[in-house]
Amino acid sequence: MPKSLTKVVYKPDTQSTDEFTVIVNPVEYKKWKEGGKHLTIPLSEVVDSFKVFYSNQGAQGILGTPSKQQLDTVFDTTKDVDVVTQILEKGKDQPSNGFTSGIGATNVARGSFTIDSKGKGLTGI
Repeated sequence: MPKSLTKVVYKPDTQSTDEFTVIVNPVEYKKWKEGGKHLTIPLSEVVDSFKVFYSNQGAQGILGTPSKQQLDTVFDTTKDVDVVTQILEKGKDQPSNGFTSGIGATNVARGSFTIDSKGKGLTGI
């Protein structure tokens, strides 16, 4: 079953296509947002990782990693904990159905998984 995830997206300017994204645990994020940040919910249980993603093409863009200069310009810090906290506080959550990683083979016994890059069939490999 795919892992459930929620991404929290922060746009520094409504007219800009720049977006900063953090992946969070939806249940813990909801508790944290409703007041748990002032209680004892550790930030490490809220976020999937302290990695911040960046896209300058909006929701359809490819996610990359922002430079330290971009983080300092937008968040006035490059410290990952402070940046993630600001994104969680100012951003909007966007739930997702889930994701899977890797390529699964349905029946390994049906083929050799040999890639023919020379056009000779399996005899030329």
